[in-house]
Amino acid sequence: MANVQVILKEQIKGLGAEADVVQVKRGYARNFLVPQGKAYDATAGNLRHLNHLKAIRATREAAEIQEAEKIAAKLKKLKLKMTLQTGQGGKAFGSITTIDIAKAVLESVAKVELDRHQIQLDKPIKASGTFEVPVKLHGDVSCFLKITVTAGEAGADSSEEASEE
Repeated sequence: MANVQVILKEQIKGLGAEADVVQVKRGYARNFLVPQGKAYDATAGNLRHLNHLKAIRATREAAEIQEAEKIAAKLKKLKLKMTLQTGQGGKAFGSITTIDIAKAVLESVAKVELDRHQIQLDKPIKASGTFEVPVKLHGDVSCFLKITVTAGEAGADSSEEASEE
């Protein structure tokens, strides 16, 4: 199976970003990348257009970093308050996971949509207290999210949420 060089037109996860010259299997290039318009064959003529693609890539990356910095500024100001259901004796029934944190951030004043994989939580939170959870928004931009977890009774938690809305 022979490999060929192609120039990527757009970012492809696991392969590279636009303006990258990558080696791929010939069938992958011929049957998927080139027909879908995701890559060019790496010919001498196409290699001359590489500077244009690099300029597009630089603009996109700058915009992504700028957007990530705006989101980081919002998240640094945000202080989430979450309730963990507990029973008699203070034993936790559940835990607060990255999915719960992402939903709480979306429903908060900041209204920022985070992917759960961006939240760097080692293990789910199963205790009350104040936590600083790292959030990686971009390769170069990360911040900490302050979360205050309070213990609530299992039966009283659902009525508490209804009164807040």
